Amino acid sequence: MQDVYEKLQGLQEILSKKIKVETEIKEIPRALSTKTELLNRLKKSFIEKNAQFDQIKDKVGQYKQKMVEAEEQREKFEGQMDQIKTQREYEALDKEIRDASEKELQFRKDFQKEEKSLEEMKYALEREEQMIKSQETDLNQELEKVHKETEKKKKQLKQLEEQEQEIVPGLDEEMLFKFERIIRSKSGLGIVALKRGVCTGCHMILPMQFVNEVRAGEGILFCPYCSRILYFEEDGEEVVYQEQAEGLSDLVDFDLEDESDDDDDASADDEAGDEEGGEAREAFEEEEV
Repeated sequence: MQDVYEKLQGLQEILSKKIKVETEIKEIPRALSTKTELLNRLKKSFIEKNAQFDQIKDKVGQYKQKMVEAEEQREKFEGQMDQIKTQREYEALDKEIRDASEKELQFRKDFQKEEKSLEEMKYALEREEQMIKSQETDLNQELEKVHKETEKKKKQLKQLEEQEQEIVPGLDEEMLFKFERIIRSKSGLGIVALKRGVCTGCHMILPMQFVNEVRAGEGILFCPYCSRILYFEEDGEEVVYQEQAEGLSDLVDFDLEDESDDDDDASADDEAGDEEGGEAREAFEEEEV
């Protein structure tokens, strides 16, 4: 069994490293999630702003056209001034000129406002486009780095699997399956020492009979509390612990024997008292006769 324990301890180290490498391989792509999410947000924002840019651009064109039309209308009315003959015609034409001028002025203001917005939007789009390109460059570099790191970890994993295959021959497959599952769930510890009647994995005190079975080393035994495989490890204090445990057992047996002897003595005294009482009663009856 000592050879089996040594194999399991070696296998435990390999499996712990293997599990760690497997976890690292799974964690590597997660480093890209933040950069990818940022890039997707930038692209979404760029598309939305592009749509707004097109809308503003259409408005600028419309206001420019209306401004030109209002200007032409005003000039047309101003050209008709020379043909006016009455005061009423003059007032009517003057009102048309003023209305056309106001429209022209309002369209010009709207045109300038939308043109300014268009310029700001254009600047924002150029800036976001540069950010997208920069983020894509960073992401591609990170992808290349992740690929290299993943390949490196896979090589380590393959080496560990080869080392594992060198140890497992001759070991029970069902026990190995349970052993690996314990290591995965118990922070890399699947086999631990039993010292002074205590499992060093979960630190629970185990029954003496079970401790003696582990000490005998006749088979693979699992801790009833944490399910780890146990092997007996004796140190200087182990002998003292064993003697104390055995002494406690002897003390319990001794007390039980003493109590039994006391019970026998009490019974004897009771029988003697009964005999003396019987003799006294017989003597009293003879005197009465």
